[in-house]
Amino acid sequence: MDTTGKVKKGFGGRKGGGPKAKSVSKSIKAGLQFPVGRITRFLKKGRYAQRLGGGAPVYMAAVLEYLAAEVLELAGNAARDNKKTRIIPRHLLLAIRN
Repeated sequence: MDTTGKVKKGFGGRKGGGPKAKSVSKSIKAGLQFPVGRITRFLKKGRYAQRLGGGAPVYMAAVLEYLAAEVLELAGNAARDNKKTRIIPRHLLLAIRN
């Protein structure tokens, strides 16, 4: 028994020697479907700026997800107006143009 009062640290500096915790993606933390990590990588790779804030890729992923949802909803409405159950490129065109 360790009587020195020190707490042993596990792998990665965590207290306790239990198993490693399951990783949680940035997209799940932000509650998004779009990949925050991939957008971060693209922004860094594209050299749009020397430095990149932590919230910028999350915000961009949220905006892209919102725009995609809006376009898909309008395209779905256009498909339903044409009595179709599947969205085709024409429906996307009608959604964007109107």
